[in-house]
This record gives sequence, structure tokens and C-alpha cells, in this order.
Amino acid sequence: MPEEQAVHISALYHFPVKSLQGHKSKSLPLDQFGAVNDRRWMLVDADNQFVTQRRLRAMAQLKATVITDGVRLENPEGERIEIRQPGTEAQVNTVRVWDDDVQARDAGDDAAHWLSEQLQSPVRLVAMGDEFRRPLQAPRQDRQVGFADAAPLLIISQESLDDLNSRLSDPVSMLRFRPNLVVSGGEPFAEDQWKTLTVHTHDGPLVLDCTHPCARCAIPGLHPFTGRAHKEPLRTLAQYRRWEDGQIYFGMNLAPAFGGQKPQTIHLGDKVTVE
Repeated sequence: MPEEQAVHISALYHFPVKSLQGHKSKSLPLDQFGAVNDRRWMLVDADNQFVTQRRLRAMAQLKATVITDGVRLENPEGERIEIRQPGTEAQVNTVRVWDDDVQARDAGDDAAHWLSEQLQSPVRLVAMGDEFRRPLQAPRQDRQVGFADAAPLLIISQESLDDLNSRLSDPVSMLRFRPNLVVSGGEPFAEDQWKTLTVHTHDGPLVLDCTHPCARCAIPGLHPFTGRAHKEPLRTLAQYRRWEDGQIYFGMNLAPAFGGQKPQTIHLGDKVTVE
């Protein structure tokens, strides 16, 4: 990629609870599971199956914020509950995320009651503990992912969103696509072809492998704060981003390649180079 394009990190996003609202961040520390405190909590149903906005659209109305010893959940009226990180005494259950069965710690009855009342559906909140393991598929089975769908991190270029919005009568925000990293300075959909990405952090270069393009489900068609369903932007994306397998693609999944390095932190403005 030409040097003069000066590709850089232009936005960072953090989603503490899978499928609840997240927030922008100025920095994103990483560990073996991806962004620290990102998608480390998840809702499950009575069968211990994961629950997202695909099933309960009202989840989009709940805001999740990391606090010192856990997470704070808040509804649109400002009612909130603070939930402590489950300790070693918490019940450990086998829960399912897509096709993966993993061990997760139950966050307690107070959290379950509050969330079930807000969503008008019986759910429980679970969290990752020390026993949690969820390796990526071969050939990267040495890497781990938390409760995210398919990979530790998701990246989208601002130019890709700008290209989409140029085709829409009502522009949509990046929150529709729930990425962790947004880059600026390249061409629209350049991320489709990336193999590796290096973020030049304050701690030194951080290499991220591009594992696979991100196939989109129904969630980009839901308003990120209300959960209301819209035909756009998926209808327009289907016109030019539907690939031969019939899936609509937007964004690239990433996996950190720490090796023997210590975990690093990505900051806004960090320079990015790609191969």
C-alpha cells in the first residue's frame, strides 16, 4: 500500500456485553482473547444458548459499561444495575456460542432478574472466567476468542462505510457493524484483500492476522440504539457486496499474533501498515 495514504486508526469501539450497546474508546488494550473487557459477558437462555439482538431486539436499548469490579447495565430511562465479576465461587455452566460449547460463570440471580424484566424474556448473564477456552479454527487453533462471533477483533475502513453511505438516502453509523477497529486513509473495501495488518503502537509493532472477511447477519439492519428493523443498509449492500456464496460481506476479522510478546494497546492515531 502506498506510504502517502497514511492509513491510521481513526476510531476504536468496545462492547463489554455481547449484543448490548458499546461505546467509543481512545485506546484498546489487547490480551489473548482480543480487546480487554470486550464481549467478555453474554446473555444465555434457559437452554444455555447464546442470545443476541437477532432474537431479542430490545437488547439494543441496554447500555453496558465496564466498572472497576464488573459491569454496569443501564436502560433508556436511566435505571441501572452494577454486576460484580463472578468469582471462583460462581456456578460454572457449559454454554453455547454458535457451534462452540464453552465454560462460563453465572453472574447471579439479581442480574438474571433485571435483564429478564428489561427484555421480557428469561435470560441469564454469564462471564468468562479463568477456565474459559475457545480456540479459533485451524490453522490458528493456538489463538483464543471470547464471546465474539468468529474472531478476537473486527476491523472496517471508514472509506468502506463512506462508500455505503454515498448510496443511501439516510446514512448509517459505524455502530451498525460493531467493529473494534476503524481505519482511515485507504480505499473503500481495501480490507477485503489484506492478509496481515501491523499497528504501530506505543509499545512497538503489533501484528494482526486477517483471518476471514466478515459475513453479515441481520444486525446491521437493526437500529443500534432502538433495535428497530430497517431494510437498509442490507438491501443496498446486497446489490454490490453479496459474494458468490450468497453472503453479504462488510469488514475483516482479525486475530492478534502475540507470539512471545507482551500484550499491547492500540491508540487512536496509531499508524497502520498492511500486506
